[in-house]
Amino acid sequence: MAALQHTPISLQSQTPSSPPQLSSTLTPRTSTLSFSFSSTFTPIPLKLSSSATAVVTLRRNGGGALGARMNASAAASYATALADVAKSNNTLETTAGDVEKIEKFFGEPSVFDFFINPTIDLDKKRQVLDEIAKSSTLQPHTVNFLNILVDAKRIDLIKDIVKEYEVVYNKITDTELAIVTSVVKLESQHLAQIAKQVQKLTGAKNVRIKTEIDPSLVAGFTVRYGNSGSKLIDLSVKKQLEEIAAELDLGDIKLNL
Repeated sequence: MAALQHTPISLQSQTPSSPPQLSSTLTPRTSTLSFSFSSTFTPIPLKLSSSATAVVTLRRNGGGALGARMNASAAASYATALADVAKSNNTLETTAGDVEKIEKFFGEPSVFDFFINPTIDLDKKRQVLDEIAKSSTLQPHTVNFLNILVDAKRIDLIKDIVKEYEVVYNKITDTELAIVTSVVKLESQHLAQIAKQVQKLTGAKNVRIKTEIDPSLVAGFTVRYGNSGSKLIDLSVKKQLEEIAAELDLGDIKLNL
């Protein structure tokens, strides 16, 4: 870890089909921008020209089926490269935490649009990245990675990279991802019990829990796991009511819950 923090890391990839190559040419940047970020940061106000809006929309949509396939390939390459750096420095878990923070930041539409906007200067984007890094205590190699994406004009892939990193991380660590959806936040001991059950069902060495809130379930919870969440454990009251309605042949009656 100590050696990593003092070793600038760079990834260079100009084509989606070629995996990023590691080198040590990118150094961490400093910033004087006055943006303030936190877990409840204020979205960045943006006004795009009509041409810039068209480019942003195109990048959001992936440029069609072919563009989507190329983006998926590039995202997988970048995610694998990031995971390789993390693995070599024994920071896989910490980097996974960084990726979760990145997911939250770029999940805000105004932030995402800011970074994929071609009319905004690269230096401004780098400065904002520095502010994000400072406020969320990202590791140096994670910050360098984001700067690489900005420099290569591939920051539009960040959401796909987040998903791919999770896949790579889970494979390396033999981890099963389980998404637990409930009406209210479950206690940690309940989540631990769910994790143990998923571990029994899958035989995975580790189980990683992600939680979501869905008031429509009425009560209870659901658990999705397996490849792309293909397997479901549904212990919600909503499901039970639907089953009761089906048994009573009340198909024409809608339950407005």
